[in-house]
Parts: sequence; structure tokens; C-alpha cells
Amino acid sequence: MKARQRRKFVSEQNTEQTIKVRQVTDVQASWTEDQRGEPGSFTIQLILDDGAEEYVLQPTASDTKVMLKLFRSTDKVYFDLGNKVLIPSNVF
Repeated sequence: MKARQRRKFVSEQNTEQTIKVRQVTDVQASWTEDQRGEPGSFTIQLILDDGAEEYVLQPTASDTKVMLKLFRSTDKVYFDLGNKVLIPSNVF
């Protein structure tokens, strides 16, 4: 790789690493049985910017219900990786 191409590649990598807010482009919700007969736990996997990054949330059951409604009721949702905040684009 030539020096110019290498600098461009490093620059692109640095840009990707500095992005803190990404669009949620897919969501995968799961429930896991922790122990037989005991309450389980939910996870919501956020696919960000078509796979550029992923993040897994571990919400309570009631928060999971609210989050899934939020994802269904808005056109776009963003996730702030630095502050761990879901940001809906248009709730109403």
C-alpha cells in the first residue's frame, strides 16, 4: 500500500471511530432463560448504520416493551454510543 493510500485508510478509520451517534438500522430482540423456572432476561441487539457497529442493551421486561413500541412507532431511531441514549426521530 502506498503512503498516500495508507494515510487515506487511516483517516477513514479515525473518522469511523469518532462517530458517536449512529442510526439504528435493525433490531433483534431476544429472551433468554437464565435458570429453569426462574425469570429470564431480555436483550436488544442494535445494528447501527447497516452493520458498521453493534450494541447490545439489557433492558428490564417493561423497558423492552416500551423500546419495541418506540422502534415500531417512529421512522428512524439513533443511538448515542457515548451516552448510551436512544434518540427517536419523530415520535408523534
